Amino acid sequence: MTLRNVLLVDDEKRMLDLLTLYLKPHNYTCQQARGAYEALDYLDQKSFDIVLLDIMMPDMDGWELCQEIRAVSDVPIIMVTARDQKEDVVKGLRLGADDYIAKPINEEELLARMEALLRRNMSANRVEVRGLVWDENRYELTYQSKPIKLTPKEFMMLGYFLQHPNQVFSRERLIELIWGFDSNTEGRTVDSHVRNMRDKIKQAGFPIEQHLQTVWGVGYKWTNKS
Repeated sequence: MTLRNVLLVDDEKRMLDLLTLYLKPHNYTCQQARGAYEALDYLDQKSFDIVLLDIMMPDMDGWELCQEIRAVSDVPIIMVTARDQKEDVVKGLRLGADDYIAKPINEEELLARMEALLRRNMSANRVEVRGLVWDENRYELTYQSKPIKLTPKEFMMLGYFLQHPNQVFSRERLIELIWGFDSNTEGRTVDSHVRNMRDKIKQAGFPIEQHLQTVWGVGYKWTNKS
């Protein structure tokens, strides 16, 4: 069973230890952060599958930390509140949290909420085709479990193709999605990125030419039919 990395954020060591006790037997690797600033340091150093975030903390509360995380990451966030009040829940969800749970925490409810959230997030942010795995949360592309190094723009472009099979992306549309509306990027830059991406994936052994197809005079599309 796959180990999932979870970041636990709380200013109380007792709560961090309790959450770790709940989660470790269920294939979670727990990183404890005593407060928001320590959490941000960990998030800079490694990727996590999910974050459990306490609201009431000194220096920076959970709502503010949620905003900071959302500025750089789409990692699933569950807010942990000691006060089961509707305004706390609504505020957290509006700031980018995915779910919440109230203290005192019920172990079975926590695990169920985490599993449900990870399932939803996995289907949206992870795509697998014949052993090629594009994982947005981990920012990884692998083929048969071996990593393939792409540039950030190549990774983004491949993600659009994989998440929208059979959709034709014109060069102009790819420039808008990846470089932005105000970019001076030209179509040949898109072609260069596609060519480099194809070469890297082909060298890894994946039959990229069967899937990433050129639509002459228009752009490119991904098909899952081999």
